[in-house]
Amino acid sequence: MSPLKLYSPPLAIRYESAAEYPDWTRNIVKSLRQELGPQSSPPFDVVSHYIVVVDSDRKYVQVSDSFCQLVGYQREELLARRYDDLTAPNTNDIPKVFDLFARQGYMHGLWMLVSREGTRILVRYEAWLRPDSYIEGHMEVVGAGY
Repeated sequence: MSPLKLYSPPLAIRYESAAEYPDWTRNIVKSLRQELGPQSSPPFDVVSHYIVVVDSDRKYVQVSDSFCQLVGYQREELLARRYDDLTAPNTNDIPKVFDLFARQGYMHGLWMLVSREGTRILVRYEAWLRPDSYIEGHMEVVGAGY
C-alpha cells in the first residue's frame, strides 16, 4: 500500500474579466442569460471581489462594504445572519458543502446568492480556513437576475 499524500489546495486563479472564465462557467452563464432574456444583465457595476468571513456555524463575522452593497443589507444586518440565509433555495446542500470544506480547508466553485430584493446572484468563490478557525471567502459576480 502506498503512503497517503497530504492534500494541497489547487493554485488560486484570479480572473480579470468574465471572458477569462473556464468554458463550462461561460456556458452556464450564457444558457441562463438566453433562457431569461435581457433582464438577466446585472443592474449594478461588478466589483471584482466581495469578501466575507464566517464562523464554524456559518454566521457572518466580517463582511466587506462591497458585499453589503451587492446583497442590499447593512453590515449590522448581515452580522446577525448566517450564510445559509443568503443562499438561493435548492441550489446548494450547505451542510454537506461546509462539512467537505472543514475536511479540506479550501474550496472554490460557483454559489447562488439571493439579495434582499430576491435577485439571484451567481458568484465564483474561493474560500479557505484561516488559522483563527474562521472561513474567509472571496467572490466575484458571474451573473445576476436569475
